[in-house]
Amino acid sequence: MAECEKVCKYIDLPLQHASNTVLKRMKRPGTRQTYDALLSRIRDRVAGVALRTTFIVGFPGETEQDVEALCEFVSDHQFDHVGVFTYSHEEGTSAHQLGDDVAPAVKTRRRGRVMSLQKRLVRTRLRRKVGQRARIVIDGPSADHELVLRGRLSTQAPDIDAGVFLTGCDPSRYRLGDFADVEVVGARGYDLIARPVSVL
Repeated sequence: MAECEKVCKYIDLPLQHASNTVLKRMKRPGTRQTYDALLSRIRDRVAGVALRTTFIVGFPGETEQDVEALCEFVSDHQFDHVGVFTYSHEEGTSAHQLGDDVAPAVKTRRRGRVMSLQKRLVRTRLRRKVGQRARIVIDGPSADHELVLRGRLSTQAPDIDAGVFLTGCDPSRYRLGDFADVEVVGARGYDLIARPVSVL
């Protein structure tokens, strides 16, 4: 991945949590320390890599201190894309015997806390991109406006991640799958807003 230009520098690691006590109860193979080392090694080896991960909050026995550890981990590693899910107590899983001891409202609040943190981190990172040039692939027209196109960077997965909205262009000049060089002119939520520089 580090050496091949044909491969998108995008890695999805479903880490699930960052508290060692929760990871142990989840029977995950890693620890906070091994995750720190892994993420550092990836970033050292693959320049410009985008990292996506997913977390579960509200797992049996999870405490506020565990959630604090998770938030610290998210802040430390500045993931490009994060998904957070609330634990669902399912029969037939090894966790079912642990008992679902985190109230639904607490799970929802914890999910909101982690996602709010991620949104703030992304907002700061996207603001730094304003004025930069990038290459996007065109995915088609935006659902919001007929004169706006939707595209994505090589670090954005289709149908999962946010995208790039291309404005100030003639949509008829672009087809699905075209590449375009753009300049980032703004950000909205998790999405970037750009204008074309040239069509390749």
